[in-house]
Parts: sequence; structure tokens; C-alpha cells
Amino acid sequence: MSFNSIFRALKYRNYRLFFLGQGTSLIGTWMQRIATSWLVYRLTGSALMLGVTGFVSQIPTFLLSPLGGVAADRWNKKTIFLSTQVLALLQAMLLAVLVMNGKITVAWIIGLNITLGIINAFDITARQSFVVDMIEDKEDLGNAIALNSSMVNGARLVGPSVTGILIASFGEGVCFLVNSLSYLVIIVALLRMKIQPKLKEIKKARLLHDFREGVAYVYGSAPMRSILLLLALISLFGMSYQVLMPVFAREVLGGGPHTLGFLMGSAGFGALCGAMFLASRKNSYNISRLIPASAVLFGSGLIAVSFSRSLWLSLIFLAFAGCGMMVQGASSNTLLQVLVEDDKRGRVMALYAMAFMGMAPFGSLIAGSLAGSIGAPRTVMTGGICCILGAFIFSKDIFSAKRLVRPEKEITLEIEKGIEVSEEVTESL
Repeated sequence: MSFNSIFRALKYRNYRLFFLGQGTSLIGTWMQRIATSWLVYRLTGSALMLGVTGFVSQIPTFLLSPLGGVAADRWNKKTIFLSTQVLALLQAMLLAVLVMNGKITVAWIIGLNITLGIINAFDITARQSFVVDMIEDKEDLGNAIALNSSMVNGARLVGPSVTGILIASFGEGVCFLVNSLSYLVIIVALLRMKIQPKLKEIKKARLLHDFREGVAYVYGSAPMRSILLLLALISLFGMSYQVLMPVFAREVLGGGPHTLGFLMGSAGFGALCGAMFLASRKNSYNISRLIPASAVLFGSGLIAVSFSRSLWLSLIFLAFAGCGMMVQGASSNTLLQVLVEDDKRGRVMALYAMAFMGMAPFGSLIAGSLAGSIGAPRTVMTGGICCILGAFIFSKDIFSAKRLVRPEKEITLEIEKGIEVSEEVTESL
């Protein structure tokens, strides 16, 4: 597979700007995420408080994503996305000032995490659905989503590693400052984009009705319904392993902030490898089979990590877990984007955000509580088992999406030969 094929979505100017700006910003985002986690654990020494701070930062996504999805379908996605970046910059800057002046408390962290969660509820839905506006040829949509994931996980590889060094040398405040400055790059990139505005029908303010319409649309599609349910299960029981990494770094492996950075960086490396694998695929055909398989890989990696007491083995197992988590999430995103109708994209992406990000706060609380009673390793092992079971439960309905994402030429040939093709498939042509 050639280099140009893997990065073919970068031929679009708007997407190149987005890729550069968002990639830089995400390094800062991961730095803030890891620094916040370490700061809370340093101040409290409590696994439960790690769960609580994780919960409050993500619960607004679960509650407000429906509103964000309706907003993305009604209004200009670029304007919404730009506004959220400015607000996130201010949040990070305030956090940096408080830490550097010695005024930071857990209460401040919780309050600012709630603020960031509210911002993210609108940011995620606008950003996910905005990708489609930057890609002129929809055949390249899957590649663009995979490159998005590679961007996220490339930042996840760099950010935590740099964070460990900066915390050990200068403290957490510098990490928050760097994150606030990183937002400037994506803000400039968005201002330079030239997006052809789409005419939208002006609707009356029926937010609840519009969201219910989106829910009914997803519920009526077995593949989309199962994709979101599996994603929610994995987010609830699997992804919460991240909030317990400070415990693994200090108590299980006997390390410090450097160790935490290596652990998160290893998961990011595995995720980056998974993203590049997805980017190398020519189209979305057969992607439905990757979703349950990658969920099993993710769960198996978590189980292996729970038994490891060696840093090197933990790094290897986390790389496999990171690969599985990324492929599962990005494949789910791609398949949903391929299946959904344009006028419902924002609302379906809101449901995606609720499943992917919205369930995570509940998982953080569960993980923090369980870790306090049965220990962090057993908590992570339990999450891994749940991911594997979920993959088997939902695999049948997800596999049924295969016929809906076949190349158009193949479907047309079957119609010409008189082979029966489902009405749902022919309507998509």
C-alpha cells in the first residue's frame, strides 16, 4: 500500500488544515488529560477521586450531546467547532494560572472539568459531522476518519510521554499552559478554511422532537443500533482503565509520572498502529467484521495488563489494548457515517458521542469504586471480560451491515444479473 493511498484524504486543502491544526491541539489535550489525572492523584491519593473527576468531565457529554447533535444538524458546524476551541483555550489557561499560583484545589479541578465537559458536548458532534464537509469524494471518507484516529493517537503517543517529563521537571501547570497555546493552531486553521455553506431548511425550535426522530432512526436499523450498544458497553466497562493508570504506575509497577507517561504512550502507539491499518484500507467494505474482532483484542489486552507486574510486559499488552480500542471506535464511526443519511448525521453523531464519551463517566465511577474494594488489577480484568462478551453478543447484527457498504459497482452488477438486492441497499444508490 503506497504512502499516497494511506494519506489520500490530505489532498483536500480544508482537511489538510484540519489535520495539522487538530493534530497539534490534540497533543496539548492529551497533556492536560494526563496532567490532570496525576495532579488529582497527587493531591488526594485516592482512586475514587480519580473516578469522580473523570465522571464530572464526561457526564456533560452524555447529558448535552443530544442538544449538540441537533445544533450540528441545524446550524453551521464550522462556527460551532470554532467557538468550542476558543472556550477550551480559556478553560486550559485558567487551569494553568491556578496551578502555577498554587491556588489549585480539587474543587477547582472538578468545576473546570465540568466546564470542559459542557464544551466537549458541542465540540464532538460538530467536529465528527464536520469531517464530511471537508471531504469532496465520499469514497475517501473512511480514510479521513481513520486519519483522524491516527491523529488522535499520534498525539496520544507524544502527549503523555512529554507530560511525564514536564511534570517531573516543572510541575503540572506547564502542561496546562502548553495545551492552552496549542488551541491557537486549530483556531487559525479553521479561520483559513473555505467551506461551501450548505443551504438548510429553517425549522421551528423542536429540539426534543428532532432528537427523538434521530433515536427512532437508529433504533430502526439493527446494524447502527448494535454498533452503538457495543460501543457504549466498551466505553462503560473497558475505557475506564485509563483513570486507573496512575494507580498502576505508582502502586502496581512502583513508578512515578514517567511511568504513567510510558503506559499511556504505549497505548497510544498501539492505537496509532491500528489507525494506520484502517487508513491503508481502500474502502469500508468488510469493516463490519473488524468491530467485534477489535473489541475482543481490546478486552484481551486489558486482561493481560491486569496480570502483569512488569513494566515492559504492561507496555506490550497496553499497545495491543490501544490498537483494539482505536480500531473498534474508528470502525464504528466509519460504518455509522457510511450508513447514516446526511440530514440526520449530527444526531447520529450525538448518539455516537453519548455511547463513546457519555458512558465513560459512569465507567470512571464504577472503576474508581471497584478499585477501592477489589483493587485496580481485578477491576481492569473485569472490564476486559465484559468487552469480549459484548463482542459476541452484538456481532451478528453488526455483520449484517456488510451488504449495505459494498462498492456501488458490485451492487449494480448484481441488479443487472437479476440477483435480489435488499430495498435498503438499492435506495442508497
